[in-house]
Amino acid sequence: MNWKALTAILTAVFLLAGCGTKKNTALSRNWQAFTTRYNVYFNGSEHYIEQLKAMEDAYEDDYTRNLLVHPAEARADSKMTQPTGDFKRTIEKMEKAIQLHSITKKPAKRSNSPEDKAFRARDEFNPFLHNAWLMLGKAQYFDGDFLKAAATFLYITRHFTWLPDVVTEARLWQARSFCAMGWIYETENAMHLVKEKDLTDGSLRHLYNLVEGDFMLRQDKYAEAVNYLREAARTASGMQRHRLWFLVGQLYSRLSQNELAYEAFGKAGAGMSTPYRTKFNARIKQSEVFTGSNIRKEVSALRGMARYQRNSEYLDQIYYAIGNLCLSRGDSTEAADNYRTAVEKSTRNGIDKALAQIALGGIYFDWHEYLKAQPCYSEAVAQLPDNYPGYKKLRQRSDVLDELSVYANNVHLQDSLLTLAAMTPEQQRQACQRLVDRLLEEEKKAREAAEAAERAAQVEAMEGQNDRMAQNSPTTPSVGMNTDKSWYFYNQMTRQQGKTEFQRRWGARKLEDDWRRRNKATFSLEEEPSEEEEDSVDNDEGSGNGDEGLVNSDDQTGTTADSLANDPHNVEYYLRQIPKTPEEIQTSNDIVQEGLYNMGLILKDHLEDYRAASVEFERLLDRYPDNVYRLDVYYNMYLMAVREDNKTLAETWRQKIIADFPDSPYGQAMRDPDYFDNLRRMHEVQEEMYAEAYEAYLADDNPKVHSLTGDMERLYPLSPVMPKFVFIDALSYLTEGETGRFKDRLTELLQRWPDTDMTDMASGILKRLREGWKPETGGSNARGMVWNIKLGDGSGEDGEEGEESGFTMDPDAPQYVVLVFPTDSVNPNLVLYEVARFNFSSFVVRDFDLEPMSFSTVGLLVVKGFRNLHEAEVYRDRLDAAGLEFGGEVRPVIISKDNFGVLLSGGKSFEDYFRFREEETEAMSEELED
Repeated sequence: MNWKALTAILTAVFLLAGCGTKKNTALSRNWQAFTTRYNVYFNGSEHYIEQLKAMEDAYEDDYTRNLLVHPAEARADSKMTQPTGDFKRTIEKMEKAIQLHSITKKPAKRSNSPEDKAFRARDEFNPFLHNAWLMLGKAQYFDGDFLKAAATFLYITRHFTWLPDVVTEARLWQARSFCAMGWIYETENAMHLVKEKDLTDGSLRHLYNLVEGDFMLRQDKYAEAVNYLREAARTASGMQRHRLWFLVGQLYSRLSQNELAYEAFGKAGAGMSTPYRTKFNARIKQSEVFTGSNIRKEVSALRGMARYQRNSEYLDQIYYAIGNLCLSRGDSTEAADNYRTAVEKSTRNGIDKALAQIALGGIYFDWHEYLKAQPCYSEAVAQLPDNYPGYKKLRQRSDVLDELSVYANNVHLQDSLLTLAAMTPEQQRQACQRLVDRLLEEEKKAREAAEAAERAAQVEAMEGQNDRMAQNSPTTPSVGMNTDKSWYFYNQMTRQQGKTEFQRRWGARKLEDDWRRRNKATFSLEEEPSEEEEDSVDNDEGSGNGDEGLVNSDDQTGTTADSLANDPHNVEYYLRQIPKTPEEIQTSNDIVQEGLYNMGLILKDHLEDYRAASVEFERLLDRYPDNVYRLDVYYNMYLMAVREDNKTLAETWRQKIIADFPDSPYGQAMRDPDYFDNLRRMHEVQEEMYAEAYEAYLADDNPKVHSLTGDMERLYPLSPVMPKFVFIDALSYLTEGETGRFKDRLTELLQRWPDTDMTDMASGILKRLREGWKPETGGSNARGMVWNIKLGDGSGEDGEEGEESGFTMDPDAPQYVVLVFPTDSVNPNLVLYEVARFNFSSFVVRDFDLEPMSFSTVGLLVVKGFRNLHEAEVYRDRLDAAGLEFGGEVRPVIISKDNFGVLLSGGKSFEDYFRFREEETEAMSEELED
């Protein structure tokens, strides 16, 4: 090696040694920028571009709702289809670039010029490193870490202030990160800092339009959003261009600007490289916004699409679009036919089928064919995500229709059974044989369809994998034989048999507690049967008799007959369900009456279809003139007539109630011809009257409580607030010492209003009275409500007269301050919050523990940490002086730790503790006097 080459190498080595991040010279800055750009940054950038393109191209958009501005936004919602793309390698490369190539050392001072001062004031001197920071934030955004991305872009805006374009871009990306998280206020603040003059090039303008459009879209400002997104779509490229044009078309469609929507959807599906799924959905959407008067050409084009093999899995969308076209022109009959075809031909059973079912159910609903609408909604709602637009309303409508369907099916089934019961045995057998034949035919068709589908699947598997053929196809079990030995709930035939037997005995029932009771109240005026008695009753019901077709299981002949009667492929299975005895026939009639009445109520109250409700109520009255629901039917018919302003019909029903049920609350109230006007005023005055009565109750003004309750019973006996009046009226009798009247009023409350907020409380009181408890009488109403209730589980023993109370007086013992309040008028969470806030702001050194407790209608907040009585009294005085607002009466009680333990044993109440304290105080006073 010659000396010149050696000298050049040594010179280069010394120069590079002076280009590290520890020095800040022009040479070191340019060298670090060069190595950053073409070493670490290049590798991370290539990975970023590759992953971003894969994410945008591979993401399957949900065309049934507004598209996302970018697939990365789906990472903010786990319920949405998640995009591909992993940007962690890019993030690692950018972090490495920043760590290895950042120059923060200040350069040597050259002059006192403003330019030199500004240069030396920078936080970063690597002239390329801002690109690594931007790439880091973008990679974090597309990787779904929006909060960290927003923090990265915030750092850029603060530490690269000498690069205005970089700051503007960082602010836009920060706003985009906030927008993806749904932080509207933060997005607005970030966008407010970006001015028109800051958008110096096309890329910044495109990013601004994208973020502003997304921001407006998330606020449902479609008219403003569509203008920005349209401009963004014009400057976009690749799959993002098609995605944005599709979104623009959706927004124009929402704004009823169908011509512009048609144009936008056309641009979304244009291009040779456009994925077929996008083209197909864009074409479908075009048909929905078609503005021409003659839709035949458009319908023909869609039907032509249905003939292509590659569209076989999209038939539900095609016929759904045809149905929408027909419906837009007012042809609901043709629309319903196409919606039905869409449902029948759906192979994916996804959201596209659900949309067709909802549309079909909506038509049935508008036609008042609720039983046809019910299965449409029931199946469709299960396929929709919780955040689907209008999901809550669809769910409510589906639930109402489900309940209506239960009663309608009950009526239909029992009517059929009663019709069969009136036939001769030969006619019954013939009718049941037709049912068996129909079932066998349906199973045969289903089996053939399953075999055809299996063969098609095998052919498809053979075409995809020529080296392997489908083997071991499942065999179909013999018809009529229960070969499934699996657990009951996995055995379809056994479950069907159990369901049939249940419905035979009880009718179809909606899922709810206490389903066997017509009156769902938890309280019974009779003695509750023991577990052994209940088991005996159930066994007696299950034993049946010979008329029910049940025989001794020990008899081989009976076993065979029972097996046939449990097989739906046998005539005996259906004959067994026909009611034969007078009791069974009466049970069927009771189920019909219950079904007709509840159908009328649902149609009136939930669907507000008064005409249909009247039909069901009149069917009930015509078939069963003396049914148990007659008074309620009269009243509901009266209300519907009033709401429809049919005064003649309303007066007819009012007179019926007065004539047939003069002593009922309805009859007494309706003797006043101005009853309905009073009813309207009731909603204005009932709350005021209750507030006045409750205030009188707390003030121990029992006569006023009785007077106001009597006024309510006379003027508004059907008020929903009436149970509350009766409850406080009963409690006021307790403090007056009239225990009998107290029990009578509580019993009346449970009989007249068995399902209210007071039911559990009233039934619990009466239950304890039956068990021998004696109520505390006399004293204050408010005090009696709270102080007489015993805490704990009742394991403590009540002390006999003359025995020790269990309480002790020790001022130096650890004390508690217990805040006592009624839970029906005071929110326990509010008490906890206010006391915690008071402690935090009033006591800097001391820290007190707070323990909330609840016993029946009494709430406690126990403040612990007082060493003696004096400390507890100081705390109570400060608490009183603070004047905290709890929204009701909260009383502080100072009690020692040991005495509170006595209360929790369940044998004593606060009243007992107050009495003990008064006695001890009197004894101490006497000692002092002596």
